[in-house]
Amino acid sequence: MKIDLHTHSADSDGTERPGDVARAARAAGLDVFALTDHDTTSGWQEAGDAAAAAGISFVPGMEISCTTGDGISVHLLSYLHDPEEPALLAEIESSRSSRLTRAARMVELLSVDYPIDWDIVREHVHDGATVGRPHIADALVTVGVVESRSAAFASVLSSRSRYYVAHHAPDPVHAVRLVRAAGGVPVFAHPLATARGRVVGPEVFEAMIDAGLAGLEVAHRDNPEEARARLVRMASEHDLLVTGSSDYHGSGKPNRLGENLTSVQSLVRIEEQASSGVGVRHP
Repeated sequence: MKIDLHTHSADSDGTERPGDVARAARAAGLDVFALTDHDTTSGWQEAGDAAAAAGISFVPGMEISCTTGDGISVHLLSYLHDPEEPALLAEIESSRSSRLTRAARMVELLSVDYPIDWDIVREHVHDGATVGRPHIADALVTVGVVESRSAAFASVLSSRSRYYVAHHAPDPVHAVRLVRAAGGVPVFAHPLATARGRVVGPEVFEAMIDAGLAGLEVAHRDNPEEARARLVRMASEHDLLVTGSSDYHGSGKPNRLGENLTSVQSLVRIEEQASSGVGVRHP
């Protein structure tokens, strides 16, 4: 069985509608996929309906953007949580609002040096999605500043750029607790992806585990091979489940559906730990 538990649609920073992601998952030969858009569950219904029509199973999920006290970015995958749980929903809404304000300020700064404005950026945003750096990157590609999203993130949109503006994001330990309180199952996304920037040390892993972390996303293209062995050892020591995923973004990134996969055993553990009443949708 082929299971991919990390994908994105145009409801966050992917390039395809949620239903199209489901159909692409079926075309890629997947049996199960999760939609894990950043800080939103708006695509669940469309993706789930399309998955059912395509004859594959759908895992409702979300990716929460977090930041440690010393400014290290952490992404936390949440599976099968209650999307209406008040505390988690309030935190996510704060992040979305802050991200919109941040994006507007970054566009303002960029417009001084590049032929870009808010209207051009908005042309790249799916209805209902929150404007973020990926949409600014797409606008920069359109006006010829960079050749691709990846090139934009490596230069003018990087956290080291003078155009970069920070935004609100919860501490990852707090986010783990929120997901558990919402009946969901929290998994640390690409935990040792050094190519993305700084990664957290053992003390953050330990604090997240103590707070209720359920698993680690080990098989991911951004985790170096030597780091994967370390993550597997950590998972074994703490009885954490292990996942593998594509982190698919449509044409927004080179990641391909099914390039990394999750075992049936890990999916079963996710289902067993969920307590929200939200379940995997089977065709």
